[in-house]
Amino acid sequence: MNTIEKQDGRMTNYRWVICSMLFIATLINYLDRQVLSLTWEGFIAPEFHWTNTDYGLITGLFSLFYAVSMLFAGRFVDWMDTKKGFLWAIGIWSVGAILHAFCGIATSGITAGKWFVGFEGAREAISLVNNVGMITTVSVTLFVFARFVLALGEAGNFPAAIKATAEYFPKKDRAYSTSIFNAGSTIGALAAPLCIPFLAQRWGWEMSFIIIGAMGFIWMGFWIFIYHKPEVHPKVNKQELAYILSDSKEEPETKEKTSFLQCFKYRQTWSFAFGKFMTDGVWWFYLFWAPAYLSQVYGLKLNNANDSRGIIALAVLYAIVMLSLYGGKLPTIIINKTGKNPYAARMQAMLIFAFFPLLVLLAQPLGHISYWIPVILIGIAGAAHQSWSANIFSTVGDMFPKKAIATITGIGGMAGGIGSLIIQFAAGWLFDYSRDTGMTVVGFEGIKAGYFIVFCVCSVAYLIGWIVMKTLVPRYKLITDL
Repeated sequence: MNTIEKQDGRMTNYRWVICSMLFIATLINYLDRQVLSLTWEGFIAPEFHWTNTDYGLITGLFSLFYAVSMLFAGRFVDWMDTKKGFLWAIGIWSVGAILHAFCGIATSGITAGKWFVGFEGAREAISLVNNVGMITTVSVTLFVFARFVLALGEAGNFPAAIKATAEYFPKKDRAYSTSIFNAGSTIGALAAPLCIPFLAQRWGWEMSFIIIGAMGFIWMGFWIFIYHKPEVHPKVNKQELAYILSDSKEEPETKEKTSFLQCFKYRQTWSFAFGKFMTDGVWWFYLFWAPAYLSQVYGLKLNNANDSRGIIALAVLYAIVMLSLYGGKLPTIIINKTGKNPYAARMQAMLIFAFFPLLVLLAQPLGHISYWIPVILIGIAGAAHQSWSANIFSTVGDMFPKKAIATITGIGGMAGGIGSLIIQFAAGWLFDYSRDTGMTVVGFEGIKAGYFIVFCVCSVAYLIGWIVMKTLVPRYKLITDL
């Protein structure tokens, strides 16, 4: 008789311990992703002579690497299973995060012939090189490689997390549990401007990558001992196991492997992928460009030790995004009040969330009053995105068997990465072009016109995504032949 069979009494709640671990992993994921966006303009760009186009190229290629990696990460997690798959993912992305710190030394070695000089010595050696173009080209190439390794590992986070959620939560609770662990991205984005600029100012931008990157290895140590399947976990009693498996009869599980190509024959796959394609890039734009937006349009610098307005503004923006914690609860409320199936309730909630990003249309027109207005509006749009994200991820668990969840999540992640690639690269080019040409759009001139155009695209992306998703999958249908 195993431990589960011997336990009795009240239901344990170990599933929330797993949810907490997923939250922390996602937090670390976004901290690692944010280090570059918070250090590039004030610390890294002056050293390597980067432009907006260079940064847009780096973030755009990161999105491409992430997209392609997501396609295989889901398959990898389904093959390795949740525990080992997550360990591999966070181990690889932590190495990638730390690699960024050594791009300066490598640039020094390639351009100045000085390799073993340390971080400060590398900066001094680079400053003496007259060929600015070579410095930029070499440094961008090295950062692109580091972002490739980071993307390769980070692509495994959401397929593994969604799979773990499906293993530990019944369908009615998955959107809420997903919104909780997905809030790690918001907390990570909130914590990033509070700690990363400080680390960069105190010990150099290189140490900010190393310190944040090392957190992933600590998480791995806990995951090894904490995670086991609920059916065999000694801390999950029979009452909790029965609750976790309460809708398992609806979903007959087999050990047959899922055919990758077979996944594409379902409209549900294309619906999820299109929703991710339209909206993931919007969130990544806010994540990667918000610090530059506050700096380039409102002069709020993150590397000024005597002026903390930029850091405070970013902290407030992501504090507003934390409202998304309740986004995953809305479908449950709709289900309880209307009796709708989880998919119908989720789509209704997502339609509500799709209207909030329209507020970003007012960010530039009202920005002349105070920079706090765009900060608040972008924060609300970010909260709507995270609420949307928690629910769109949960639609996979609603309609696909558990054995295919990570694979489908990976396909959607690939689509989202491609969408992000387009918006990141286009934004970087557009900002440089609008600034250099003095372009005018409906009264906005220069780089302000560039941001206005991108904000317009971001504002309508969710409604377009929802309409296409609803057209492809108008009603709930469980897939049983995959």
